[in-house]
Amino acid sequence: MQALKNYLDQLTPLSSKTWKAVQPLFTEKKLDKSDFFIQHNQKAREIGFLTDGVIRAYYTSPDGTEYNKHFFAAPCFVGGYASLITGELNQINQQALTPCRVLVANYTAFQKLFTSCPDLERAARILAERFFVQKEQREIELVMLDAEERYHIFQRNFPALTQVIAQYHIASYLGITPTQLSRIRRKLTGR
Repeated sequence: MQALKNYLDQLTPLSSKTWKAVQPLFTEKKLDKSDFFIQHNQKAREIGFLTDGVIRAYYTSPDGTEYNKHFFAAPCFVGGYASLITGELNQINQQALTPCRVLVANYTAFQKLFTSCPDLERAARILAERFFVQKEQREIELVMLDAEERYHIFQRNFPALTQVIAQYHIASYLGITPTQLSRIRRKLTGR
């Protein structure tokens, strides 16, 4: 729980009253490698805080091709945000790439605290703003930068992941083939 408190306090300091209201909402859930936090066509009801591990967010095309949209590396929030907000079915799978520990809360109960805990609502707004900026930056990178530049950004944003997750997941995230990623990596290492 301390990791969650530290994360929220880093967004905006929470009062002890707010933390006492937030803490009981969360319970720990363990995910094994390949387990899903949420899947396509499920209705999201929970928000999670990843305390340990890596989760990928991906969607599958009609022909079965998987496209990695995002990687969540602890500590961070996870969940089917669009589904939580709209009440519609989730479109993006979130799957553990490593064993994970997630603190899970009912989103409706969490959101109800916003009225009595404005500092929590402020933290949620700041988090949403950060997600929006990340999403916009990622869209610009995919359109404006070449694969090598995108790989440099990936290394900067997720420095530990190159040793933890399969290279084909990284290639999918970068919008390239595993062969192209191998060439980029060989070029960068001088081999």
